[in-house]
Amino acid sequence: MKWSAFVVASPKLAGFGEELIERHGLILLASLRRDGTPRISPVEPLIVDGELELGMIWQSKKALDLLRDPRCHVHTIVTDRNGTEGEFKLWGKARDLGSADRERYCTALDAKIGWRPKEPFHAFAIDLASAAYRRFGGEGGKVYALVWRDGGETVESEIVVEV
Repeated sequence: MKWSAFVVASPKLAGFGEELIERHGLILLASLRRDGTPRISPVEPLIVDGELELGMIWQSKKALDLLRDPRCHVHTIVTDRNGTEGEFKLWGKARDLGSADRERYCTALDAKIGWRPKEPFHAFAIDLASAAYRRFGGEGGKVYALVWRDGGETVESEIVVEV
């Protein structure tokens, strides 16, 4: 599912995700190495015309991972050890962008940060399968959570965590 469809399916969760993505301008991407172990890499995300897109250095290990096996996990940066700012994560598959989409990505990136990548480079859109948001440190030790899976409803919950 494209980001724009996710926004329609789970607007509150997508809002939390977009806010954290924009706030930090950096996410952690988990791709799968050839042996199946995870590779964690920082990546600059960009939401362009309803797509969550990631640009990568040509022939980087993470890009080669995604070309071989598109399954991935995206996680926003957490800078507060207490978890009070929240964390957004999603699971899905990376889709290699075609030339027209790559040009759109370059134009959007240039408009946002004043830089345009030179060919060759890799660019992917993430098709979402599920997403979640959690925020710790609520009143009385509560953890606030939202969880969504493609084709399902968004589940909202608060639980008390004993520390």
